[in-house]
Amino acid sequence: MTDHTLTRADIAEKIYLKLGLSRNESANLVEQVLEEMSSSLKRGEAVKISAFGSFVLRQKNERIGRNPKTGVEVPITPRRVMVFKASHVLKNLMNGRDTAPEHADD
Repeated sequence: MTDHTLTRADIAEKIYLKLGLSRNESANLVEQVLEEMSSSLKRGEAVKISAFGSFVLRQKNERIGRNPKTGVEVPITPRRVMVFKASHVLKNLMNGRDTAPEHADD
C-alpha cells in the first residue's frame, strides 16, 4: 500500500504521457470529464463507468440524531448523498483476482 493520493494533476500527467496531448489539453480533458460527471450527478443522473463503478445520488430523509458527547437529540435535515459502488471488475482487481467475467455454465 502507498500513502499517495491520485490528484487531477496526476491524471492529466498520465494522459499527457500516454496520449501525447499537450499538458494543457490533458488538464482540460480531465476538467471536462469531471465537470460532465458533476453536472450529471447534480441533475440526479447516475454516472456509470464500465469496469470501474457507478456514482449514484440517494435522498436521505429528515431524522433525529444524537450528539455523541452530550446525548442531546438534534434534527438532521434532508439531503442528497453520493454513493460509489465499485464494479465486480474493479473489486476483483483490488483483490488480485482475474478480472475476466465468470460464466454461469462453468
